[in-house]
Amino acid sequence: MSRQSAPAPSPPETKREVVTETLHGIDVDDPYRWLEGDDEAVREWVDAQNAHVDAALDDDLRDRLRPRFEDLVEVADYGPIAVREGRYFATVREPGADHARLVARDAPDGADRVLVDPNAWAANRDDDRPPRSMAWYVPSHDGERVAVGVTEGGDENYDVRVLSVPDPSEGHSGSEAGESDSDAAEGYGIGVEEVAVLPERGRVNAGSLAWEADGEGFVYVATGGAADGAQMDKEIRRFRLADGADEEDVLLEHDDQHVWPRVTVDPDSGLLAVAFSEMVGGTEWYVHVDGELRPVLTDTDAETSVQFHGGTAFVSTDHGAPRRRLLACSVDRFREGDLSFEECREVLPGGEGIIQSVVPTPERLLVHRQRDAHSRLSVHDRDGTHLRDVSLPSYCSVTWVSGNRDAPEAFFGLTGFDGPPAVRGLDLDDGSGVGGDESDGAPGLASTELDSTEIDSVDLPVPDDLVVEQRFVDSTDGAEVPVFVCYREDVEVDGARPTLLYGYGGFRNSVTPSFGRFRLPFLADGGAFAAVCARGGYEYGEPWHEAGMLADKQHTFDDFVAAGEALCGSGLTDADHLAVAGGSNGGLSVGAVVTQRPDLWAAAQCAVPLLDMLRFHRFLLGESWTTEYGHPEEPEAFEYLREYSPYHNVDPEATHPPVYFTTAASDTRVHPSHARKMTARLQNEAAGGPFLLRTKGETGHGVGKPASMIVDEQTDSWAFLYEQLGVEVGGAGDRDDA
Repeated sequence: MSRQSAPAPSPPETKREVVTETLHGIDVDDPYRWLEGDDEAVREWVDAQNAHVDAALDDDLRDRLRPRFEDLVEVADYGPIAVREGRYFATVREPGADHARLVARDAPDGADRVLVDPNAWAANRDDDRPPRSMAWYVPSHDGERVAVGVTEGGDENYDVRVLSVPDPSEGHSGSEAGESDSDAAEGYGIGVEEVAVLPERGRVNAGSLAWEADGEGFVYVATGGAADGAQMDKEIRRFRLADGADEEDVLLEHDDQHVWPRVTVDPDSGLLAVAFSEMVGGTEWYVHVDGELRPVLTDTDAETSVQFHGGTAFVSTDHGAPRRRLLACSVDRFREGDLSFEECREVLPGGEGIIQSVVPTPERLLVHRQRDAHSRLSVHDRDGTHLRDVSLPSYCSVTWVSGNRDAPEAFFGLTGFDGPPAVRGLDLDDGSGVGGDESDGAPGLASTELDSTEIDSVDLPVPDDLVVEQRFVDSTDGAEVPVFVCYREDVEVDGARPTLLYGYGGFRNSVTPSFGRFRLPFLADGGAFAAVCARGGYEYGEPWHEAGMLADKQHTFDDFVAAGEALCGSGLTDADHLAVAGGSNGGLSVGAVVTQRPDLWAAAQCAVPLLDMLRFHRFLLGESWTTEYGHPEEPEAFEYLREYSPYHNVDPEATHPPVYFTTAASDTRVHPSHARKMTARLQNEAAGGPFLLRTKGETGHGVGKPASMIVDEQTDSWAFLYEQLGVEVGGAGDRDDA
């Protein structure tokens, strides 16, 4: 199956120390349990495995691929726009820079005023220190301050820094951030002051921090740290600038390992709303009034989100609508509590398209729906009346939407397999054309579509001959599963086309069209890229998710296999040229299909994966995922988990494809022992391979990676695929646009 030009070197030796547990009356052997530790023996083993990767990968391939990937990061990247009182906040990574800067503008396309530049931080100018990154930011409602989340080595244990935003009328017009040897004040733009620092607040993020209406403080969810085993210990805290970081009020302590709080504040009334939700379960909403939590929407299995605007509480829910609908009530009624869904008025009914998000403005709603896993945008009156559709290309993804609370303008991110990421703007009052009919709740075709304006875009050439298709394949239980396929039509290939199949299939995460800059050379060299919308995701709403979770998790793997078989059956590729890839939950999917159908794949890439499904709940955030997978300590769940757990289903009689595992020593979500133990078992008990494991020491699950680290990772990953699939660098078609 492997197409290596020379035999791979032998892997490092791994000692076997069998631990046998009796679980629900069944003896389960674990010969590599010792790799769950973090002692010197484990560190030496990890170092040996990294050296083995360097010896096994083709240096010539890496040398030839690296310049192409370095060229691909020599263009700017642009993040979402957030509007606050006439200030437009965004992140921009300049060409060749490792980290994005936080900037403010006076107009959507105005000049950048740098607020934070992580590239100037001392930690990022010292190769002996782990990289420090700004992973998120939240501006206050008046735009005069901003809270930013700073993580070191991608560990997601955030410091929260509170910064002032200078008024441009005061003469602060500089665009560069200064360098300093101090980690406190370095990298801030001219006129930016550090107002407060809240160190090591755990997994707080942009979705769990909300500024209060007066801009003098915020409410947020703090957690303990991974090093203390306390990531699941959560507190809702109120921070006030006047009191300082040491005098926070703890509004609520919360230690349910399966439930995560989030907070939102109405900037008009100051009402604080708190949601409690399982990662894949229902949501209960409360308001914090008179020092107590008052129930609003509780005792429900529905997944629900709430946002406040102009005296209205907009409620997006799958209650009574598997693909979601939009309800509304007054903020005053929401504050009263004990609200039922039936009391709310229906603004947008459920339909074929899944409501992903809604942006309210003073007189309009911008609605993002997905249908068959690609995006549509439409403009409505606040009562739900459909006005116009937004003009979008075929097979695209709207990656985010935002709006101006005070004006009829909105913004969105747009991408696709054939479209580099772009930031676009909309004037929601543009023209007076009213659209046509809507069928089954999805946007109809308006007589005149609304055009958007490009604000920023990634400047990468897209080949004219790039073909994008959506196919549907038959899977188990009668499911029709979408599969996207893209390849270059004019690039001739002798025989089957080398193909990479990507998927995820879990936690309500949809696989939608996306632009992968690092796959451009592969496509130019004759490769094809495919993405399967496996069950467990949210491509068709909650029923699609539930069809790939708990006892039905096997459906996810069935969909991967069905996609692979269909790609081979169509003549696009064959089993000697088909690779499969996924990360995190998608890494579980890869591990499962490699052990269940090792004959179908020529290679596999398995990133930060879950692979030991009988012990995943014992590490880091694993206990919170038992609502998705089931709990190994429950007999029924143990049975179906044991049936597919990749670590427990390696067949020593089968020939397995080469597998490239990647993990990170600082991963605080999925423990690196999953990849370690699986690599050890394959290397010592399975035929085939090679089985490689790369462990990065200064990064986590993927947050905040500098561009230079991404180039290193992509170079190794694609060199592995090129070798195993027999792809020649520059060996097919014209390379001028690669």
